[in-house]
Formats: sequence, structure tokens, C-alpha cells
Amino acid sequence: MATIFTKIIQGEIPCYKIAENSTHIAFLDINPIAAGHTLVVPKEEIDYLFDLSDSLLADSMFFAKQVALAIDKTLKPIRTGLIVEGLEVPHAHIHLVPIYDERQNVSLRNKVEISKEKMAELAETISAEVKL
Repeated sequence: MATIFTKIIQGEIPCYKIAENSTHIAFLDINPIAAGHTLVVPKEEIDYLFDLSDSLLADSMFFAKQVALAIDKTLKPIRTGLIVEGLEVPHAHIHLVPIYDERQNVSLRNKVEISKEKMAELAETISAEVKL
């Protein structure tokens, strides 16, 4: 059975898309822990990040870097953090989390409320700056 991420990749479920190429997609997390919290997902459905081929893992990090740089430029966090927990969805993914305050709780259990309008605005703003 396809994961929710595969359904997003295939266009069966909508998302707030940030960037996409032939091997990866980035979109806002619908359960964000910070404004601009973005998921980077390889299109190949592999459960565990470290089961990715070396080249796909390297490409994932390069793709994540380009998205993180766009987050940094547009949202102006102190920096963008990276979390790889991999327990929520059985499809490898990387969380990019803008960190706005040194005391910010960056636990994936620390959800924040963001309106659909703000999510759309964030996606458009970040997407415009991604350089793939």
C-alpha cells in the first residue's frame, strides 16, 4: 500500500509544495513545529533513510540544502535545523525546521497552529527562492 507521501508525490493528495525535481519533492509539513517546517522526500518509496542508495542519500542532502537555503533567505531564522526521525511515515524523509529562537522547542511533538492561508503564503515565498 502506498504511503501518504507517495500519494502526495502522485498528486492524489494536495500539498503545499516548495520544490520538486525528478527524484525528490519538498512540501510544508501539515503538522508543523515551526512556520516553514518543510519535509524533503525522495520519490522512491523506501522506509528507512539509511536504506537509500548512496547516490540517492547524497542527492537527498543536496536537495535539502537548496530548500534550507531558501528557507534561510526568505524566513530569516537563526538557522534551519534538520531532523531525521523517520517514525511517522514509512517513507524516508528529512524535516527542515526553521529555528527562530535559541530556546525554541524543536521536538516533532511540539505542533504549532498555522492557518491554511499562511501555509500557502509560506510555500509560495520559500518556493520562489529555491535554486535547484
